[in-house]
Order: sequence, then structure tokens, then C-alpha cells
Amino acid sequence: MTEKNATHTPRLAILTALGIALCSSASAQQAAKGKSFVENFDRLDTALWYVSDGWNNGPHQNCTWSKTQVNIVDGVLELVFDKRRMGEREYVCGEIQTRSRFHYGTYEVRMKSAEPSGLNSAFFTYIGPTDKKPHDEIDFEVLGKDTSQVQVNQYISGKGGNEALADVPGGASTAFNDYAFVWEKERLRYFVNSKLVHEVTDPTKIPTNAQKIFLSLWGTDTLTNWMGPFSHSSPSRMQVDRLAFTAPGDACQFEQSLVCKLK
Repeated sequence: MTEKNATHTPRLAILTALGIALCSSASAQQAAKGKSFVENFDRLDTALWYVSDGWNNGPHQNCTWSKTQVNIVDGVLELVFDKRRMGEREYVCGEIQTRSRFHYGTYEVRMKSAEPSGLNSAFFTYIGPTDKKPHDEIDFEVLGKDTSQVQVNQYISGKGGNEALADVPGGASTAFNDYAFVWEKERLRYFVNSKLVHEVTDPTKIPTNAQKIFLSLWGTDTLTNWMGPFSHSSPSRMQVDRLAFTAPGDACQFEQSLVCKLK
């Protein structure tokens, strides 16, 4: 089991113990209702976004999700990691997730990651036992221990181990960069600043279930082999300038979109 697998094992184990059944791939598709959109974060649209608040994802996570750590500042979403006890954790952190689920299409984010070591700035899609579905996931994760790279990965019915690293020229924490993936039935492509950095064509390694979109900043003091030693000393911020989803066949929604460049 990789360190990344370990971050999801507690959630899966707890829900399995409660007897929550996993649904078939076919039935999972019925929940895909998300349509094309562009989010510029002029405000936090609570009809689109749900803010995580008052819990954590398991013993590997050393912070509690708190709505106070989610802010809009001058048209930019800020997710903040800071030292403040909440619940059973000494730190607080921020996460938002879409209320709707999305399927094949182009997913894009323009973001600046946080530092230091022990923190994870993540843009990903996820569905799992909490939604009575199999665990499928597609990830972009910048680890604070080395922000010159971004890790991509995907899970299929709870099975991960598909990690790959891609360079982020100039660094993920020093400027805004564009991250995107194009999810198709027979192909999954990852892009950094419009450059193809990883491609998956093995159908057994491509998720099939509709998923929610997440943005999150969290920390750990146990997964050191993966995320590095925890060394936080002051508030850290993950900033997001824009997020978009474009369904297959829909027109390019903004000038800088990868959809415009791939046509």
C-alpha cells in the first residue's frame, strides 16, 4: 500500500464497517448532472459549492476542516492552513467541493500552491462510499516539500498506485499555474500550463464513475515518506483564481482554456 493509498484507507474502512454498499459502475453514471461552468470566484456560490466543516478525513490528517479557512479575497479563493485547535486536531484547514457530480470532459484550475513540507494543495475529483458509490478519483496534488513538481494519480474502485510526477516550471508556489485533465472513456490526459505531461490509455486505470470536484489544503505529521516532515509555523495559503469544467462537445468557455487550444 502506497502512502497515497493510506490517506483514503481510514475513510473506506469506516464506511465499509457501517455496511454501506458500493454500487455498480452502470448505476453510478446516473448521478452525473454537472454541466459546463466557469468559476472565477468573485464570490463563493453556495449553490455550486459545499464547504467542508467540522470533521477530518482520518488519523493521517492533522487538521480539521473549517469554513473559517475558506475565503474570497479580490476574486481569488484562499484555502488557509493554520494552527488553531478544533475538535481533536491542533490545526484547521480548508476545503470546498461541488454539490453536483461531473463525468467525461475537461477540468481546469488556475492555482498557486501552499508551502511548507507536510502540506498538500489538491485539485481533484472524487466519489466514494460516502456517496454510496465505488471509490474513483483523479488527482493533481502539490506537496509542500517540493513545489517544483505536481503529482498526478487516479483511483479506480479504490485501487490507486498510478502516481506520476510532472515538473512545474518556476514552481507551483511562486506563481499561478494552470493544471488540467481531459477525461475520456478510453483516454485520460494531464496537462501543466497547456503542456501534456502524462497520458493514460489502459482502460483498467481510467475511472468510470461521475465525481464531485474538490479543492483542498490539508496537512499531515504521519505520512512523512510521502508528504515530508511536517514543518508548519505560520498561516499557509492555497490560492485559486479560476476553475472550469467543459463537457464533451461544448464550446470553449474562456480564451485561456485548454479546450480552445486542443481544437
